[in-house]
Amino acid sequence: VQLQASGGGLVQAGGSLRLSCTASGFTLDDYAISWFRRAPGKEREFIARINGSSSINYADSVKGRFTISVDNIKNMVHLHMSNLKLEDTAVYYCNAVKEDVLGPVNYWGQGTQVTVSS
Repeated sequence: VQLQASGGGLVQAGGSLRLSCTASGFTLDDYAISWFRRAPGKEREFIARINGSSSINYADSVKGRFTISVDNIKNMVHLHMSNLKLEDTAVYYCNAVKEDVLGPVNYWGQGTQVTVSS
């Protein structure tokens, strides 16, 4: 059971990237899925969350620039990032969580580095 993150890299400011997390061993459709990031020297920051097809939330810092989506056929979650800024440089993590009778079930991807250059 794991989430495998991919898609990070080096991009110039104003550019775009698409991050992906592929789930194995469980079905993403059963979970609320979020993206977080951690920049050097900073706390982990919530970026976006999708829960079903109608509940989507974004941090103010990325609203209008980032889009979260789920491909239930491929069991993947994506984060489309556009108009990237220097301050978007961070390690990005995907997270899947659901409530279970025994408590919350929580999975994290391993993180993927995004570096935005000027």
